[in-house]
Amino acid sequence: MSGVPRGWAASKLGDVARWGSGGTPAAGNATYYGGGIPWIVIGDLTEGPVWSTASTISQEGLEASSAKLIPEGAILVAMYGASIGRLGITCRPMTSNQAIAHAIPFERLDAKYLFYYLMSQKRALAAAGKGAAQPNIGQQVLKTWPIAFPESMNEQRRIVDLLEDHLSRLEAADQGLALSIAKLNGLRERTIIHALTGVDAPERVDANLPDVGTSDGDLPSLPLGWEWARLGDVADVVGGITKDAKKQSDPSFIEVPYLRVANVQRGHLKLDVVTQIRADPAKAKSLRLEDGDVLLNEGGDRDKLARGWVWEGQIPACIHQNHVFRARLHEPRLNPYFLSWTGNTLGGRWAEQNGKQSVNLASISLRMIKQMPVIVPAAGEADRVAASLRDQLDSYARLASSLESARERGAALRRSLLAAAFGGRLAGSETDLSVAEEMIGA
Repeated sequence: MSGVPRGWAASKLGDVARWGSGGTPAAGNATYYGGGIPWIVIGDLTEGPVWSTASTISQEGLEASSAKLIPEGAILVAMYGASIGRLGITCRPMTSNQAIAHAIPFERLDAKYLFYYLMSQKRALAAAGKGAAQPNIGQQVLKTWPIAFPESMNEQRRIVDLLEDHLSRLEAADQGLALSIAKLNGLRERTIIHALTGVDAPERVDANLPDVGTSDGDLPSLPLGWEWARLGDVADVVGGITKDAKKQSDPSFIEVPYLRVANVQRGHLKLDVVTQIRADPAKAKSLRLEDGDVLLNEGGDRDKLARGWVWEGQIPACIHQNHVFRARLHEPRLNPYFLSWTGNTLGGRWAEQNGKQSVNLASISLRMIKQMPVIVPAAGEADRVAASLRDQLDSYARLASSLESARERGAALRRSLLAAAFGGRLAGSETDLSVAEEMIGA
């Protein structure tokens, strides 16, 4: 490790702490679990103090596995998957599974110094992960990882105190930005619903939609001349293609681009990665998307049902998979954007109530999505509302982009502060932030 400041030592993590990892008692033995010893898995790591865990094991389970009792004040490091480098500090004796390493610093190293140093190395540790299906770093990577630290414990603690002061300020700023984004998202949804339901119209009529056995809830009243209808009454709604691996080699099939749920986001389409599928030519022709088609998600997380956006002909001959519905309007009073905003707000809530929930995923059938209540405005009103909404939402999007940029800048400043701290560049004054700013631009 080059460039070590004067009065600092260069070493490896294995030389400054005792390392270990955990284990998992046999799942088939119920007596191994629920015994009161906190058992940490990656999801329990909070990037800070760990007081409690979702699961516990018994003394018998501890002794029958490779799990080890970890003392209070140990540093925890995730070694597997997308969570590589996620951290925790034990606040009481605990144990862990094998996906988490623990470090008990020797006397020459302050535990919090090690914690924040590892935080500064998170991206590099993640990049060191090996394995395609589930990257991991292993204890050997951690033990041979370089570290530089002041030989004086007082200096280590001074650096920790400075870091915690600066990082707490950045955390408070980030929380404020996150709250502003949440409020903006709420304002955005209220703006859409108010526009879709013509909330400012002086004359209104109560919802009157025939019962078809669905859970419609209390539909809002609408302006005079507007009405509620079912999606299947105003649009042709179809499901997409199901991938059949057995038929992919059929020589009569043609290769076409197709949209997956990942491509169909709430209020926009994500088309940076669009996969290809081999399909029967007649099927591909019948499912070919046309400009103005409304796409609605059939499955995924519960809050994604019926969410989607309008196809604008971005990719020629594109079709859609079976987990994405296509609604092609035949009601002249409706506008595809008006319909899609309905699906993203009122329709999405309705789909949550009327969809099916499995252990990990939610879904809604083609038969059911056709019953989704939609608003049909008076002639010309859908186009007017869509144009007005687009201008308002563009303004919100610009503000949201600014807030997200500020959060990204804060995250970069946080990383730079950590790098400055472990390069011996923190002075304990306002100039610390200037140093970190310079490092961002470097």
